[in-house]
Amino acid sequence: MRVSPIATRLVALLLTAALITGCAGRGATDDEDEFAGVAEQELYEEAREALDARRFTTAINRLEAIDTRFPFGRHAEQAQLELIYAYYETRDWEATRAAASRFIRLHPTHPQADYALYMRGLASWQAGRFSLERLRLIDISKRDLGASRDAYADFRELVSRYPQSEYAPDAEQRIVYLRNLLARHELHVADFYLRKGAYLAAVERGRWVIENYPQTEATRDALAVMVEGYLGLDMRDRAREVLQVLIENDPRNDRLRGRTFQPQHVRAQPLSA
Repeated sequence: MRVSPIATRLVALLLTAALITGCAGRGATDDEDEFAGVAEQELYEEAREALDARRFTTAINRLEAIDTRFPFGRHAEQAQLELIYAYYETRDWEATRAAASRFIRLHPTHPQADYALYMRGLASWQAGRFSLERLRLIDISKRDLGASRDAYADFRELVSRYPQSEYAPDAEQRIVYLRNLLARHELHVADFYLRKGAYLAAVERGRWVIENYPQTEATRDALAVMVEGYLGLDMRDRAREVLQVLIENDPRNDRLRGRTFQPQHVRAQPLSA
């Protein structure tokens, strides 16, 4: 019996599909069975040896196996903590944050919950500033600061919840840096609004900096932004009031020179009715 070319091609396609499926299935099984029959203690010892030798990929491999195969085992909690560290050392900031968040959620009263919270903040800190800031390519305060805001929130939570933690002093120092960074970022946005003539938005940004970052030097520039915004809105009474506060606190502020809100300019305007 003669077989048609179409039937021949169909059989060939079916055989190819079967071979591909079989290979894929065997590969998945091999991966799943990599640690079949390996005791938790052995996996943990191998993970610790890898960590000590800074072979973090190998360590992650073993620690993830413990987490999956022995979720309630003797080394389960410690393996989760070690995973946070191993992910961090491989600069996988997203995995670090996820592992830390999971640990905090599962073990909120654990003695090392402060460590997990600190590492979560540190991962966000690195995600927000690691690459470009080291290369000095741009002012980091002009970038999207979502990760830095997360770090700021985590470090503040750490200091609030665990004031006696060994990680609290370092967190406090980072809070100071981040507070100034975030305040400068808000001023960049406020200046953008001024350039676009969105004076009300600029005033609100300036006020937000003063209310949320009162301990930063940026509050003085925020006052200057508010003065210029009020002038743009033709609210000269308010501009004069804020200007007076700025002069009392920072009479040599750079923004007082060569800008439309110089003291003599504002004072020369008639009071609003």
